[in-house]
Amino acid sequence: MEYVKLNNGVEMPILGYGVYQVTPEECERCVSDAIKIGYRSIDTAQAYHNEEGVGRAVRKSGIPREEFFITTKVWITNGGYEKAKASIDESLRKLQTSYVDLLLIHQPFNDYYGTYRAMEEACRVGKARAIGVSNFYPDRYVDLAAFCEIKPAVNQMETHVFCQQVVLQEIMRRYGTQLMSWGPFAEGRNGFFTNGTLRTIGDSWIDEKLCDYNSSLYYQSRDYIAECYRVGHVIDA
Repeated sequence: MEYVKLNNGVEMPILGYGVYQVTPEECERCVSDAIKIGYRSIDTAQAYHNEEGVGRAVRKSGIPREEFFITTKVWITNGGYEKAKASIDESLRKLQTSYVDLLLIHQPFNDYYGTYRAMEEACRVGKARAIGVSNFYPDRYVDLAAFCEIKPAVNQMETHVFCQQVVLQEIMRRYGTQLMSWGPFAEGRNGFFTNGTLRTIGDSWIDEKLCDYNSSLYYQSRDYIAECYRVGHVIDA
């Protein structure tokens, strides 16, 4: 696995497994399967209502906690210092861990200043190795980054070949914030999986050995490489 170094020195895998829309009942099984094939970065959120499933899968894997990179996000109903602080502790309880590797504000609504202060405190006491934001467009991002004490390590945004967040990336470089993609396959829109340009790029990078695999794996791998090549930043599957 390749890694990217965040602005505080923490190393984050460039590929992660997201559990958005995975039911609480299915989450443990899905994450366990992902772990078995090599995933170590797992992305969840309070609003997904499946943190417990992630925690159980990681605990039952038998793999040391420090080999995982776990991300969760504070939801808007837990906005503000006091509620965010309590919700962080609740997330840690559900995840069965004393810390998360990355803690994000899920959306730029409610009192996100207070939420971020609670997250800065969590970072200082070791409950989060890195903190950041999600879905913060340039105006909201600058509004927070210019005035907080711990600069956001990550901004998780919808990012793919059809939406590359060029302006946002330029702004975030000033603060050393890493762009992290959600929806890297464009949710299948715009003919993503059949796009001729992406196929050409993928073919130029694909390892010859993949040609021996079944067509499904071949096309999945080819399109993933094309995505990494065109977007060039952290991918959150």
